[in-house]
Amino acid sequence: MSTDSRGISRRTALGRIAATAAFGATSLIASAETTSIPTTPAKLPAGRLKQSLSRWTSKEPLPALCKRMRSMGFVGVDLVHTDEWNIVNDSGLVVSMGYPTRREPFIQTGFNDPANHAMLLKELETTLPLAKRAGVKNMITMFGNRQPGIDTQQAIDNCVAGLSRIAPYAAENGITICVELLNSKVDHHGYQGDSTAFGAAVMKGVNSPNVKLLYDIYHMQIMEGDVIRTIRDNIQWIGHFHTGGVPGRHEINDTQELNFHAVAMAIADLNFSGFIAHEFMPARTDPFESFAEAVRICTV
Repeated sequence: MSTDSRGISRRTALGRIAATAAFGATSLIASAETTSIPTTPAKLPAGRLKQSLSRWTSKEPLPALCKRMRSMGFVGVDLVHTDEWNIVNDSGLVVSMGYPTRREPFIQTGFNDPANHAMLLKELETTLPLAKRAGVKNMITMFGNRQPGIDTQQAIDNCVAGLSRIAPYAAENGITICVELLNSKVDHHGYQGDSTAFGAAVMKGVNSPNVKLLYDIYHMQIMEGDVIRTIRDNIQWIGHFHTGGVPGRHEINDTQELNFHAVAMAIADLNFSGFIAHEFMPARTDPFESFAEAVRICTV
């Protein structure tokens, strides 16, 4: 999501992540008394899912972050602005999700309000050719906050109308526009796209392979739960996933309420070919231990 307001905003979150964190080892170190496993980093299996990390979760300089990420099994960096795309590409990783703008507020301003369409379309029309040249395949946008005088059906119709205008240009450039589902209960009060049903209704109306949902597992667990069944029922409309532990939006291990390994297995079993991007605030002193752990959990 953007840098403006995910409960604790991304900007605030960045300020809380230790800039001096050391690299978390992903290997298993053997004890000479108990085992003969070599004391070298264990190579992670490739798995069936492509995993990336949201840029805002770390204050590490991007070149150094990319180097560490590659060693842990990540293949992409998520939520990256245009002026950083080349850094990611040069590192051997890919940009798994790009921003069309640095505009703030970003989350609240979406396609549910036709007053926003001209601005949103201009941003995307400007950025999509740049993304094509940089090899960026996904671009994020928002449903926006509820507006007075616009009921739910009107909001769906407005989203369909606006996204249908950009869909052909997205197809021409080989880009998928991903519209994110967020919770309105804890982090983003007033956000309209706070249920899978709302998002799926918009996707059915647009009916384009180049406009998909960004299904954020953290947010949808808060709003509706029943994550695996919901993903299975709506996978045709989903182009991208985000992770985060509930409650607190921290690690996706056994400190929170979801079995992310089972969720990852269910996604892989659907032959999902997009990215699952980790987007949580590490609670550990060394955030890279948490990032490496997330890769292991979702390697299926």
